[in-house]
Amino acid sequence: MSMKPVVADRSQPNQRWPIWARRGLLENVAIAFILLGVFMLVQPFSITLYSWSFVTVLVGIVMFTIVSKFPE
Repeated sequence: MSMKPVVADRSQPNQRWPIWARRGLLENVAIAFILLGVFMLVQPFSITLYSWSFVTVLVGIVMFTIVSKFPE
């Protein structure tokens, strides 16, 4: 019996994930949500935008946390 370690072939990306669900694009979308929420927080024009800013930042942070686990 051979004692060679089994090494997974990582040269091919995980083909089960669609292209739109890969990490690169969705991380950029999550960062855009965070930046949009910060902009909504500091703008002086609309109380409605200000009131939704925390939710927008929170959605971006949760999305970034989840998406960072996706394959590249």
